[in-house]
Amino acid sequence: MQRPLHPQEYSLKETSPHLGGGGVAGDKLTTTYDLVEQMQYLYVRVVKARDLPAKDVTGSCDPYVEVKLGNYKGTTRYFEKKTNPEWNQVFAFSKERIQASSVEVIVKDKDSVKDDIIGRVSFDLNEIPKRVPPDSPLAPQWYRLEDRKGDKVKGELMLAVWMGTQADEAFPEAWHSDAATVPSDGLASIRSKVYLTPKLWYVRVNVIEAQDLLPSDKSRFPEVFVKVMLGNQALRTRISQSRTINPMWNEDLMFVAAEPFEEHLVLSVEDRVAPNKDEVLGKTVIPLQNVDRRLDYKPVNSRWYNLEKHVIVEGEQKKKEMKFSSRIHLRICLDGGYHVLDESTHYSSDLRPTAKQLWKPSIGVLELGILNAQGLLPMKTKDGRGTTDAYCVAKYGQKWVRTRTIIDSFTPKWNEQYTWEVYDPCTVITIGVFDNCHLQGGEKAAGTRDTRIGKVRIRLSTLETDRVYTHSYPLIVLLPSGVKKMGEVQLAVRFTCSSLINMLHMYSQPLLPKMHYLYPLSVVQLDNLRHQATQIVSMRLSRAEPPLRKEVVEYMLDVDSHMWSMRKSKANFFRIMGVFSPVIAVGKWFDQVCSWRNPLTTILIHVLFVILVLYPELILPTIFLYLFLIGVWYFRWRPRQPPHMDTRLSHAESAHPDELDEEFDTFPTSRPPDMVRMRYDRLRSVAGRVQTVVGDLATQGERLQSLLSWRDPRATALFVTFCLIAAIVLYVTPFRVVALLTGLYVLRHPRFRHKLPSVPLNFFRRLPARTDSML
Repeated sequence: MQRPLHPQEYSLKETSPHLGGGGVAGDKLTTTYDLVEQMQYLYVRVVKARDLPAKDVTGSCDPYVEVKLGNYKGTTRYFEKKTNPEWNQVFAFSKERIQASSVEVIVKDKDSVKDDIIGRVSFDLNEIPKRVPPDSPLAPQWYRLEDRKGDKVKGELMLAVWMGTQADEAFPEAWHSDAATVPSDGLASIRSKVYLTPKLWYVRVNVIEAQDLLPSDKSRFPEVFVKVMLGNQALRTRISQSRTINPMWNEDLMFVAAEPFEEHLVLSVEDRVAPNKDEVLGKTVIPLQNVDRRLDYKPVNSRWYNLEKHVIVEGEQKKKEMKFSSRIHLRICLDGGYHVLDESTHYSSDLRPTAKQLWKPSIGVLELGILNAQGLLPMKTKDGRGTTDAYCVAKYGQKWVRTRTIIDSFTPKWNEQYTWEVYDPCTVITIGVFDNCHLQGGEKAAGTRDTRIGKVRIRLSTLETDRVYTHSYPLIVLLPSGVKKMGEVQLAVRFTCSSLINMLHMYSQPLLPKMHYLYPLSVVQLDNLRHQATQIVSMRLSRAEPPLRKEVVEYMLDVDSHMWSMRKSKANFFRIMGVFSPVIAVGKWFDQVCSWRNPLTTILIHVLFVILVLYPELILPTIFLYLFLIGVWYFRWRPRQPPHMDTRLSHAESAHPDELDEEFDTFPTSRPPDMVRMRYDRLRSVAGRVQTVVGDLATQGERLQSLLSWRDPRATALFVTFCLIAAIVLYVTPFRVVALLTGLYVLRHPRFRHKLPSVPLNFFRRLPARTDSML
């Protein structure tokens, strides 16, 4: 187990970063980067060269450029036998680490023995101009090359050199001095990038009927079903009840597809000829590009598709097509009225339907400044020492962002800012921190996985509008050895609302698009479809360049959140107890009132009760006024910070090591049989207690039913007689009198009470339940 940390170690800390450079006089502040700290960089753009002289004996020139600043050195690619090369590469040097007074740009000729210097251009750092967007980019100029002594030599180099910030357009694609040790084929994996989730659709296949099937065995009734495949997804209908060559199903199958549509829908009609043997009676392939799209619940037109039969000719392995008249009746559509869930509904970042025509206007803008991380732990070993190459990924809506990787730093500074449009305030942005294990690029990095450092979720509805939240969030992960703090990440968040009326109106709207309520999908269907959607998203993003890797996407989307965990079960049980604790507290308080623990309180309750009985029209106003006053009273203690991962709520600190080992077990299990048996027995004991509680609830419900069922004739006769007398008494007695007498009886003094259970309770407990009939 990890050393238990103090609660403040896991808490959120408010910070005061120097956002946007502080707006110093004479220094233009860029509004696009006002949620991060300004970082100064020296930029050198090497555009091209001309008239370069030949240096080697062959009379040719293989030029490349070396940009040198103190101990840092960046090089362009080289061209073979070219005197007028074009590079158009940008080099960025962090001002924090500059120790030289000048920057040198050297043109060299690549040689097998020793590279020759063709010429150089140097710049004094004090004379380099400053550029801040939205100024136009600095125009590159031609510079004559010089030798060591400063004399002009043949050849010219086109350059632009300026001082700027990370807001510069050249920043994302530039070579960074911080990444000087990364080989060229690993450079792509350290750059910042924006990704978009592919547009996901639900594909609804309504299998209606088939006609004129040709089973091989005519003597038996066919047991026909339809199997539908889309990529890795495969579903089948039930076996048709009409066991003829014209079977009917009228069954809906749902799939997930992503644009651009790469896979075709493949349908096969199959006959169950033996318990484990199916015979294909016909196939058809339908491209999704040709399928109708619908925005609402109106049915699309159905179509007949011809079935093609593939038979293996005797003595030959090749397949031969045989045309015949079997066909299948289908209604296929792309359902644009649903939102394709690829995240858990508890923390979705997007709730819009697939079809863009149904989108409502945005209600605001979310801005996120990813500033830095502090106290990161070593994630891997390199050259005998611990190191971490950290990057951040943020996901909201369809847009994923990835910061650049900061090489070999436990206190990385990113200072990158991103913006999203917000369509619903009841959504969540997820920020994850990862260790980059693909810096080597190519074959060396194959098979490695980027390690998770931690994750932060922020619900937008918990943020005040137009306020900048600057906090340091603890990065907490759960390991088989226990909960562990991996460091802290500092973020700046601002939610700007463009229309308060529209945002407040959203609170009255359904959370999901209306198709989810008019034609709801089952829980099992939604689980399967969500699993397919996450697989598609992770596969597509892992094919981007640079890839957003599968393990990163799955961690951000909480793919394994549905797996069994004893820890989560305990946490959820105590969450339920937390919800019911106010009700229990009110019950205890009322019991104290009834037992006259505080006579003054009980007398006041008597007075209030009498007033409400005499003036019943005051009951509802009193309740709502009381709720209003409670809300106003609690306003003083409203949360001033966004929510964050709570280890106590999650029962992460108190979890037993064996429970954690079970939580991290694979599915199906990979643990030894003895351990699995022990865990199975533990699960049986827990399930036994749950079973007892459920049985007790069922018993109480059956007792209620038996009041009028005459299962116990004497009890039912007594209850029916009581009901008749009560009806007559209540008819002749005013309701206020009955309510007043009942209330005074309940609130009576302990002197008029006895400790034995009441008559109605005794009667209820004697009623029969169906437990006697249970085996």
